[in-house]
Amino acid sequence: MAYFIFAYHLLVVYLSCSRISLSLAQNLPLKAVNLGNWLVIEKWMKPSLFNGMPNDDLLDGAQIQLKSTKLQKYLCAENGGGSIVVANRASASGWETFRLWRVNENTYNLRVFNKQFVQKDRVTRVVAVNNVPGGWETFEIVRKPDDKYRVRIKASNGLFVQVKSDTEVAADYEGYGWEDSNPSVFIMTVKTDLHGEYQLTNGFGPDRARQVLQEHWNNFVTEQDFRFMSANGLNAVRIPVGWWIAYDPNPPKPFVGGSLQALDNAFNWAHHLSRTAAILTGENLFRPYHRSRRTSVSASSIVVSSSAHPVEPDPTNCPITSSGPRVNMLRGRKYGMKVIIDLHAVQGSQNGWEHSGTRDGYLEWGDSYISDTVRVIDFLAKRYAYHPAMIAIELMNEPWVDVNLDTLKRYYKEGYEAVRKYTSNAYVILSNRLGWPVDPKELFSFASGLHRVVVDVHFYNLYEDKFRNMNAQQNIDYIYNNRASDLGAVTTSNGPLTFVGEWSGDWYAKQEIDEDRKRFIKSQLEVYGRATFGWAYWSYRHDSTPIWNLKGLIENHFINL
Repeated sequence: MAYFIFAYHLLVVYLSCSRISLSLAQNLPLKAVNLGNWLVIEKWMKPSLFNGMPNDDLLDGAQIQLKSTKLQKYLCAENGGGSIVVANRASASGWETFRLWRVNENTYNLRVFNKQFVQKDRVTRVVAVNNVPGGWETFEIVRKPDDKYRVRIKASNGLFVQVKSDTEVAADYEGYGWEDSNPSVFIMTVKTDLHGEYQLTNGFGPDRARQVLQEHWNNFVTEQDFRFMSANGLNAVRIPVGWWIAYDPNPPKPFVGGSLQALDNAFNWAHHLSRTAAILTGENLFRPYHRSRRTSVSASSIVVSSSAHPVEPDPTNCPITSSGPRVNMLRGRKYGMKVIIDLHAVQGSQNGWEHSGTRDGYLEWGDSYISDTVRVIDFLAKRYAYHPAMIAIELMNEPWVDVNLDTLKRYYKEGYEAVRKYTSNAYVILSNRLGWPVDPKELFSFASGLHRVVVDVHFYNLYEDKFRNMNAQQNIDYIYNNRASDLGAVTTSNGPLTFVGEWSGDWYAKQEIDEDRKRFIKSQLEVYGRATFGWAYWSYRHDSTPIWNLKGLIENHFINL
């Protein structure tokens, strides 16, 4: 009898493990959508999130230029930083541009071209020599009540920055007034600004930011949306997350906790266990996965994981315990969707864009950030690797060409190994670098030696000058010719799988008609459908631009999946 019980256990484990691999294979190629702006904020997708923020044009990363009304010259960090600040430039460029670090709604640090901070020195001179801001590097921007771009700059000593000559700038002015002859008055130009998660949380402060984001997380994507997606032909979601999610519920300031629970919700909505399994385990199966303990549930000693997220046995690691195999009573599926976790924002920023969680737009991710970033991947893999909705973890979104390729490969190798500590079943996605020049196959020899690896490419008929004068038909032809060729070049029978992880129906073409746009979208569906891992539209929801809103496109019969 013992022999037959043991054989039965082996059969159950074999069928469970085989079903996992078969299930994942049957899901490919994916028809997915990005849940952009849900757990990593981008203002352009929901501008109302920033409503009510004081001095909302002077958030972290805003680039300002300051022109003396008296001398009609711009302030300049001499040599780009590491020296004095002068006021002798007739026009403004990089050295005359200062990036703000917001301390509060009126007080800032000013970062210069070479990344030092403007400060009042031990006397009163204004210089830019320190790499870390402190009290002396803190300034208040005082705006004229009836002209917010006419400003005075108050230093930490309570005195105002003034232009004494074109080569001498000091923080020692005690006077008042806003007239042009006042040496402490400047015309401020805000050149560019950022509106990402860092800007929202630091701009509102922890209490208000937590309120704003909790309401957003609760309503921007819901269980009803997963029902809608599943019913309309989508079988996966790509969910951008920020590095701070690994520190939830108390991430480093200014980020606030709560996004981890939203990600847990997404997994639960995508796929859940049957009521029978929940009763058998006697536990809530939708709590976050931490660790497994085994609980006997029947006379035949079949063991069901009582982990919060049910443990789906790994095809290459299906253990048999002394009391029986660890199996899951997987029965019902709710929406049957898969989840890709996309590490969209990494510490230091991989591209300097607002969706990378950057504070000021500088790309600073590199060797020194590898271990921290791998820890985030380890956290996510440990938490979700065995969840039946998990299909892949993307190690980094859109690294820019300035990221060193060897450094990136080293991180990808360590990130891959972090995932493989917990599962050999989930796919690991590697994003190609963006920018020029980049060989689209630069990761292939590296990735070919790894198991279940995917290379992610992003295709937009945007952001490059060559697209600006294309009409509708030229855009469509570009998809059928150029994009098909681009995708074919990175799709091989014995290499990594390919994934068009972002694309949209937007373009620069003018005077188009709806039918043109539908043909453009259709051409992309046809071509990107050849990607061996699948595609993901950007994005599911967009509150200000309909063509980026896949839900609206489906509802209005603009797209049929």
